[in-house]
Amino acid sequence: MSITTLVLSVIIILTLILQVVAIIFAMRLIKRTKYNAIWILYIIGFVFIAVERYFELLNINGEIERPYIPIIFGTGVSICVSIAVMFAHRLVNYLDHIARQRAQLNRRILNAVLKTEERSKLNISKELHDGLGPLLSSAKMSLSVLSREKLSEQQREIVGNTAYVIDEAIRSVREISNNLSPQVLIDFGLAQAIRNFTSRCEAMHSVAINFSTTLGKERFDDNVEVVVYRVACELINNSLRHSGCTKIDLSLESDNATLTLQYSDNGCGFEPQAMVDCGMGLSNISSRVNSLGGHLDIQSSAGNGMSATITIKLNSAHNG
Repeated sequence: MSITTLVLSVIIILTLILQVVAIIFAMRLIKRTKYNAIWILYIIGFVFIAVERYFELLNINGEIERPYIPIIFGTGVSICVSIAVMFAHRLVNYLDHIARQRAQLNRRILNAVLKTEERSKLNISKELHDGLGPLLSSAKMSLSVLSREKLSEQQREIVGNTAYVIDEAIRSVREISNNLSPQVLIDFGLAQAIRNFTSRCEAMHSVAINFSTTLGKERFDDNVEVVVYRVACELINNSLRHSGCTKIDLSLESDNATLTLQYSDNGCGFEPQAMVDCGMGLSNISSRVNSLGGHLDIQSSAGNGMSATITIKLNSAHNG
């Protein structure tokens, strides 16, 4: 036996071993996937290849000379692989379908979580407004009656301080209740709610907030209004807490098919991906936008402020 023949024989034997291993793996995949016909065809093809290699080995060693046998098995391999590729195309389509269903399911779960969160906030807001608020008002009325009595200067001072504390408590309850579930959003819509929030922030901080909108009294799906309002509030709060900005620009537009919120500040800026990873409210913003099937684009760099564009397709958000 020549060296060339020996080398070819070794290569063919190794190929046979690989075919057997491939057959074993394909047999395992039959029970683990939906389209098991693919793997059955591959097994048949691998068997044909193994038999073809076996006859090639016999031909090399001179034990048999039947050149038509490799042609027959080669044709069988071609047929099996071709049909298997067709089934593989169906498998890829099926996996794409599963991926789309999983994405829709994740959106629905996130939507349900956010709706539950908003419902809980609304319940707490009502309890504060309808429960604690009247009690504090009653206490204030009682102090008002007591203040008309003949009291010493020290007693009047105590009553006055107590009344001041109750007034502060009433204002705090109203503010907390409004933050949990802004009544103006429920009554007057998204544009007016954002305008009220920016006015309060501008009054409390030395920051110029410019809010412009093409919206009038248009109303959207409740979930859309709540999410966009929360996103706008989160962006403003992030800028006020972390950026050191002196100016914020905010615009809200709609063309009946798409709702667009554009935001920018002149603060210190940041690396967007790093901030999403570590928090700072950006991951929460991203989750809320994703729950509506919207798109969030954040642009920022150190020392150059930040800008964000949120785009929500209204039909898609409503269906979601």
